[in-house]
Amino acid sequence: MSKAKHISTPPQQQQANHRSNMLNRNKGTPGTNRTNAQVNGNRGKQLNPNQK
Repeated sequence: MSKAKHISTPPQQQQANHRSNMLNRNKGTPGTNRTNAQVNGNRGKQLNPNQK
């Protein structure tokens, strides 16, 4: 077995990936996008009129 080498992603690419993950809900696929879930995690509670 050969071990796969982990290639470091440049900071600009990481920033672009993070921005894409914040906007992408992965609709129609199993599982969740963790970054998107964290960004929108408190949104439902804030928008719920019963919580104000």
